[in-house]
Amino acid sequence: MSSSKRFMTEEHKQAIAAGRSEGLAVRRYLESLQAASRPGRRVSVEELRERLKVTVQAIETEDDPLARLELIQDRIDLERRIEAAATENDFAAAESAFILVARHYAERKSISYQAFREAGVPASVLKAAGIRQTRSTRGQSSQAFEELFGEEAEEFEDELN
Repeated sequence: MSSSKRFMTEEHKQAIAAGRSEGLAVRRYLESLQAASRPGRRVSVEELRERLKVTVQAIETEDDPLARLELIQDRIDLERRIEAAATENDFAAAESAFILVARHYAERKSISYQAFREAGVPASVLKAAGIRQTRSTRGQSSQAFEELFGEEAEEFEDELN
């Protein structure tokens, strides 16, 4: 085993932290999009709290053990929904954070405009983030591969197709 220690430069540590922050912002926005697209009527936290209060009162007065058991489960479900609603990110804030980091994240991870569109990101948000639709359907990584290997890259691509 080598006795030399590995050290990370401060610049490397900052790059890792920035990458994590970007990934988190993109994840939160995509999760917000997914939550927003769920079918059904949106129920406010206030409505959930009111339903919880009624359910707790019903548990206290219910004599039937099976009905009480179901009410207890309802209470647990309502508490979880309230907690989830309280911890969900504000959609506008998630979108703003996404717009700030998406272009750099997409370039770093070779994520195309089309991939974001298929994931549900609106074109207007991608435009605001500076991610443009390109005429080429080939990603940056395949372009870099072609630059490195020239004609061999084209031959390899032809073999794959």
